[in-house]
Amino acid sequence: MRLTVDDSNQDEGLRQRMTRQGEETIGKLAQDLLENPLVSGALSAALETRERAMHAQEVALSALNLPSASDLERLTRRLRSVSQRLEGVEDVLDRVEQRVAGLDEAPLARRLDEIEAALERIETALAERSESPAR
Repeated sequence: MRLTVDDSNQDEGLRQRMTRQGEETIGKLAQDLLENPLVSGALSAALETRERAMHAQEVALSALNLPSASDLERLTRRLRSVSQRLEGVEDVLDRVEQRVAGLDEAPLARRLDEIEAALERIETALAERSESPAR
């Protein structure tokens, strides 16, 4: 028995129709369940119970001086933030280090010599003024 291209396309079309119908049926069932007051009430009660249990757990952990899951989550977020900031500082320091390494010391030494010479001239001029008689 050989399958032709038409048979393959028909199988594919049938599979898509069945999938679509299944999805529609499941969606309708879920919608009907959510609209049912008994089911929605049970879900609300379960969520409320879960919330109370979580609160009781946090109180118990706090009484034992132990961190809760939310405390650990906050700490984790804070550590990530500090880590990102530290990476930024490291990047800036790397750039500064590269700039300092790229500086040529000869111009700096030459400039320092010029400043020292200017200071000597100023000192000499001040000394000459103080030695000359006042007018």
